[in-house]
Amino acid sequence: MAASDLESKAKEAFVDDDFELATELYSQAIDAGPATADLYADRAQAHIKLGNYTEAVADANKAIELDPMMHKAYYRKGAACIKLEEYQTAKAALELGSSYASGDSRFARLLKECDERIAEESSQAPVKNVEATVAATIEDKEDFTNMENTPPVIEPPSKPKYRHDYYNSATEVVLTIFAKGVPADSVVIDFGEQMLSVSIEVPGEEPYHFQPRLFSKIIPEKCKYQVLSTKVEIRLAKAEQVTWTTLDYSGRPKTVPQKISTPAETAPRPSYPSSKAKKDWDKLEAEVKKEEKEEKLDGDAALNKFFRDIYKDADEDMRRAMMKSFVESNGTVLSTNWKDVGAKKVEGSPPDGMELKKWEY
Repeated sequence: MAASDLESKAKEAFVDDDFELATELYSQAIDAGPATADLYADRAQAHIKLGNYTEAVADANKAIELDPMMHKAYYRKGAACIKLEEYQTAKAALELGSSYASGDSRFARLLKECDERIAEESSQAPVKNVEATVAATIEDKEDFTNMENTPPVIEPPSKPKYRHDYYNSATEVVLTIFAKGVPADSVVIDFGEQMLSVSIEVPGEEPYHFQPRLFSKIIPEKCKYQVLSTKVEIRLAKAEQVTWTTLDYSGRPKTVPQKISTPAETAPRPSYPSSKAKKDWDKLEAEVKKEEKEEKLDGDAALNKFFRDIYKDADEDMRRAMMKSFVESNGTVLSTNWKDVGAKKVEGSPPDGMELKKWEY
């Protein structure tokens, strides 16, 4: 079926309040190509109806990338960001969108809601219900009569193409995406108040999209990233000095996160906040080294499990030491002593009778 036919059926499904079917049909139209800003903007609205606000923001961003003057894409990004409590990001999108939609009162209503929520947040007052969001969702249905066609793009894969990992410091979270050899111009990263959007699109390869709602708020203007030969390193500046026990907001515990102590307040070997008892790290390190010499692991799966078992109970310095020593030595050395490995490159040291080969991510 042609993309235009799929789009027409998707609009019909939306008007009939079958938002799941509308989303599926828009996705099929996008896959059929060519990719258009309208298709992404319309699928964003269907995602909003289903409560998939992070996906809605990602689609709105793609629509804006394809058509920077499409006011409805900014409007839907703003509406979704409000639902995600990303009020500053929502306000920025709505202000820009309103400049392309002269006289559209919907922008004014949502901007008013943003200002009220931002004021309430700063004064720590309870958030009150605002009629603007309800009115906006009703008027959005009418907007479908004015939609046009344009070309589609590829939908994010269901399973991650690249693995990722992260660690905490007092002021930032360092996220590493192990994307080897990707061109810098194929990487697009956007930061929101509590949202991250990563897109890696290499011509001829399946695209990678990662858009989590983050564990806690960040300072977008202080965030940065670097595309290296073996990875993409992203530094998220924390708005609050708390330990992120997970990267994604959905895994956040109900209890208040613990504040991270400054280096002056910490002992030489700080305990990871989730530790229930003090561990003898020197003993653990000796055991690890002994196991490295004696244990013959069976393939990558066994090696990865061994690494994870040690890594999950480690504190921040241990994790950094383990990651640095493991990567630089091509998987032949695993040290937990950051003071030992932090200031020098760790050379490979294969067991007797074995050949040193470069570790592939």
